[in-house]
Amino acid sequence: MVGLFSKNPEIKQISQKKKELRKLVKQKQYDTALKIGSEILQKIPEENDVLFIVGGIYYLKNKYKTAISYFEKSLEIATFDIEVLLLKANSHYHLGEHKQAIQCCQKILEIDPKNKAVSELLFKIESSK
Repeated sequence: MVGLFSKNPEIKQISQKKKELRKLVKQKQYDTALKIGSEILQKIPEENDVLFIVGGIYYLKNKYKTAISYFEKSLEIATFDIEVLLLKANSHYHLGEHKQAIQCCQKILEIDPKNKAVSELLFKIESSK
């Protein structure tokens, strides 16, 4: 919210770009959203919401390696973000990197021991062995 009332035009512009990014994602215009997300990250590389959104788009596009790189940057900022950890775990799972997926799941379970999505993912991993 700080950006909305700022006198700095660049911060206001970034705030507008983030709104546009969210709108494009809702409309499933992922390619355009990726361009805007990249523009924002060039100016503010540690913009966690945008890192999550861009990583999520790559996840939806089945570009798991690229998605993981964004999730890792996001986790440097928000270490205990369960949503990011879960998407990262699923990305590793889809790449057949079960050890890394399990590590993400274990971290989530430390934060949220009753997380149902993690239990389901761990079951899928065990079933695929």
